[in-house]
Amino acid sequence: MVGGDIRKKLHLSKILSFSCRRPVVKEDVSQIGGPGFSRVVFCNYSESDEGGSRDYCDNYVRTTKYTLANFLPKSFFEQFRRVANLYFLVAGCLAFTPLAPYTAVSAILPLVVVIGATMLKEGVEDWRRRKQDIKVNGQKVKVHHGNGNFEHTEWKNLRVGDIVKVEKDEFFPADLLLLSSSYEDAICYVETMNLDGETNLKLKQAMDVTLDIMEDSHFRDFRCLVKCEDPNASLYTFVGSMEFKEQHYSLSPQQLLLRDSKLRNTDYIYGAVIFTGHDTKVVQNAMNPPSKRSKIERKMDKIVYLLFSMLLLLAVTGSVAFGIWTKEDLENGRSKRWYLRPDNSKIFYDPKRAPIAAIMHLLTALILYNYLIPISLYVSIEIVKVLQSIFINQDLHMYHEKTNKPARARTSNLNEELGQVDTILSDKTGTLTCNSMEFVRCSIAGTAYGLCVTDVQRARSKKNGSPLIHDVVDGDNNSKASVKGFNFRDKRIENGNWVNEPHPDAIQKFLRLLAICHTALPEVDTETGNIFYEAESPDEAAFVIAAKELGFEFYNRTQTSISLHELDPISGTKVNRSYKLLNVLEFNSTRKRMSVIVKDEEGRLLLFCKGADSVMLERLSPNASAFEEQTKEHMDEYADEGLRTLVAAYRELDEEEYNEFNEEFNEAKNSVSADRDVIIDEVANKIERDLILLGATAVEDKLQDGIIISLDTPHIKTLEKEGDKSVITKASKGSIIHQLNEGKARLSASNGSSDIFALIIDGKSLAYALDDNVKDMFLELAVGCASVICCRSSPKQKALVTRLVKSGTGKTTLAIGDGANDVGMLQEADIGVGISGVEGMQAVMSSDIAIAQFRFLERLLLVHGHWCYRRISTMFPQLYQEGVQNVLFSWKRILSWMFNGVCNAIVIFFFCTSVLETQAFRKGGQIVELQVLGTTMYSCVVWVVNCQMALSVSYFTLIQHIIVWGSILLWYIFLFAYGSMPPRISTTAYKVFLEACMLAPSYWLVILLVVFSALLPFFLYSAISMQFFPMYHQMIQWKRLKSNSDDPENRPIEPTTAESTTASEIRR
Repeated sequence: MVGGDIRKKLHLSKILSFSCRRPVVKEDVSQIGGPGFSRVVFCNYSESDEGGSRDYCDNYVRTTKYTLANFLPKSFFEQFRRVANLYFLVAGCLAFTPLAPYTAVSAILPLVVVIGATMLKEGVEDWRRRKQDIKVNGQKVKVHHGNGNFEHTEWKNLRVGDIVKVEKDEFFPADLLLLSSSYEDAICYVETMNLDGETNLKLKQAMDVTLDIMEDSHFRDFRCLVKCEDPNASLYTFVGSMEFKEQHYSLSPQQLLLRDSKLRNTDYIYGAVIFTGHDTKVVQNAMNPPSKRSKIERKMDKIVYLLFSMLLLLAVTGSVAFGIWTKEDLENGRSKRWYLRPDNSKIFYDPKRAPIAAIMHLLTALILYNYLIPISLYVSIEIVKVLQSIFINQDLHMYHEKTNKPARARTSNLNEELGQVDTILSDKTGTLTCNSMEFVRCSIAGTAYGLCVTDVQRARSKKNGSPLIHDVVDGDNNSKASVKGFNFRDKRIENGNWVNEPHPDAIQKFLRLLAICHTALPEVDTETGNIFYEAESPDEAAFVIAAKELGFEFYNRTQTSISLHELDPISGTKVNRSYKLLNVLEFNSTRKRMSVIVKDEEGRLLLFCKGADSVMLERLSPNASAFEEQTKEHMDEYADEGLRTLVAAYRELDEEEYNEFNEEFNEAKNSVSADRDVIIDEVANKIERDLILLGATAVEDKLQDGIIISLDTPHIKTLEKEGDKSVITKASKGSIIHQLNEGKARLSASNGSSDIFALIIDGKSLAYALDDNVKDMFLELAVGCASVICCRSSPKQKALVTRLVKSGTGKTTLAIGDGANDVGMLQEADIGVGISGVEGMQAVMSSDIAIAQFRFLERLLLVHGHWCYRRISTMFPQLYQEGVQNVLFSWKRILSWMFNGVCNAIVIFFFCTSVLETQAFRKGGQIVELQVLGTTMYSCVVWVVNCQMALSVSYFTLIQHIIVWGSILLWYIFLFAYGSMPPRISTTAYKVFLEACMLAPSYWLVILLVVFSALLPFFLYSAISMQFFPMYHQMIQWKRLKSNSDDPENRPIEPTTAESTTASEIRR
């Protein structure tokens, strides 16, 4: 029978008798129509009918920073947040007045070029985001267009009240009210990985009154009115009512399908659009696209403040002195400074109005001294950032060939931040792992089975240099064709060999439990006849596949039975066995276990149970678990290998006990009280006791390639957020505060010891931990732990934790994720890295940098981040140290380079004036004039700056040669070209270089002596620092120099000063 037909004929709500039956608890809908509950949706009404719901926002979701309307004002605001730009704007405006010492064009043009180039870059980057928005919003879904006709329509054109048909493995385009599905009882499987990170599928179910609307034509005359809550960020609540055929029905979260979750294991569903676009819950959880600035850029503003203060000090001092001199300028009614022509000046040199003249002089000085504010530096930095982005985009080491996806720097503003990352906040499912479970180990009756090597073992062996023993032992078995979800090799129980083991009965029951205790559905490939399974979670699928591969094949399911092909230990052949399915007690995060009750062909009532050891071991019979200690030891070993473990146990029930349980259980299910779930739990607890231990399973959630190596990088703390674990925690504010205080006490008591602590907190507890008067305590404890794991956290909680870490520690944070539930976290962090994985493109669209695999993060940070930080820091210039401690851009270094610049200026000025001022420069004996002296000084500046840059470079490439020596050559080309222009253009620079400087030996001699004198102190300081006080990268340079090798780890080091420091630092 084809799997699809099986699903249509099954009433799964009867099989899954624990919690997925349509809710019978009456929802409180008394708030409908009040504040916060005012939404009215007219479902399947035409525009000419009641159209109130058409006034809501459309379904277009925008992740861009700008729109066509706000690009200019918002971009101008961004540009003038830089104080240097603001200063040059004011100076440019003053340049149009008579106060300006030069033309207005020369003042405004640099500012226009700088701002224009930056705005162009921002526009191009935002256009790329817009193209991805267009791609997402352009996806198509079937929408009812009247008369029972459904046509493909782009997501962006959906409106509130539309009826849509979503098919298997498609994402929901908006928040939908489930009306019906391909199942007769209108249930559907939903994957919410994009929303909450959880991999297990959720079961949703429509109301009874709409479950019969299962075909397109049934919607010809369908109408209903929905009143519900207003848009909000709560993913797990929904309050509403539906008016259908003049009857009112209450709605619950069980009927709400959220945007960006995916339809799984269901052929199709019909739904009514309730929330669209930015009203949907997943977008409500997101943040507005932030305006991020790097720490270096923010510090540059402070540097500009400092430079402006120096400029103001110079201008004020000069203006005060000018005012005093001007006031004292009159002598016997005549001006002492006759050469200033005070008769022709209205106010600027008027001794009778000296205070006003001083103010005018101040404004002129503020314009004249603007060369102290390095506006050209901003242009240079923007160019360097763009080039760095190109390096990232074209790095073949970060190109994922399988998916044909390279790395993408979606913004170039934060490149240097990559070299300063202190804390990484990571999603787990789909980011660290592939969300692909494999059955790799098991412990049965106290014996451990399974010899395949796990990812953790492989990484440890590689790190320690030890051989992979299992790879050698397993040998020929590895040649067996691989099966997805099954990576188990052990000849002792494969191919029916388990019958020869010491405890074959326990092995038989264990494998039978794996084949029966689940809610999976079998599907048959009509072409090959192979059976594959659709399960609620990858774990469950792995168990069923393992049972099949080891001889217990689950092949059919009905409402009341499960059928297996079992290996008969006596005959050694496959036999068909059918088990009557009586009850399924489903897994949930509170119970942490799942049970089924079946009746076998011999009439025995059997309860099969699997679950977490924290809840299973306490339910074991004290007299029937002889190998409990061995099983615990095996589970500890499995956990140490990074595997997920479950305990498997069973018990045989007598008829009287089962009948009593079934009566109580049915009564609890039909309860209409608010504590219905608690009653069901209590009833289940009564039957799930005195279990007989069979063993334990171990599955591996496959890590992405290179994850362990990446996370093993030293000096970077890692906080992990994920949705696949939970913690037994009493979620109340008082309890959380008590537990936090307890944790802080344990941390304090362990000071000085080698104890390492990890903090695990679930979403409900996190809600209290993030409260205003608790969050500081939570942060203090989290920072003191080696790792922090936030389980089942909502998208908003992820963003709030990121904000807390960023603001509370003041360190650079990087967030990385691959789903829509990570968007808020990515936007809140200093740097957001999106992984273009299997969960859609929402994370990539909201990220600053996109990569295809988590393993590329190592190269992104340690190679590109390191060099981006060093390059940007060197623009001032500064070269040394790495970025996490921000050594290169510390105030000490900034001020030291300023001091170096002042020293160079003093050498250049006094050397040039002393040598040239009193010496004959021309053949006729004339000394140098202003133009020649100025050209000589500026030539010295060009030579000193570029030669100092050459001394700062660690090694030369063609690019460095072109930039350094090309800059000097460009200066002389400019002197030649500009000086050759007619005097009306070149003014005082006419023929200065050609006829005066170029032919004078003293010009070249002065340059040589000035460069040597200015750079000698820097050279000596650098040589002494590198020899006796080397920084990290200098240590590596020394090591490579002495070993003559590109591999700094594998050569001996001679015990000289710098080299021995290198060795001790590396060992430390």
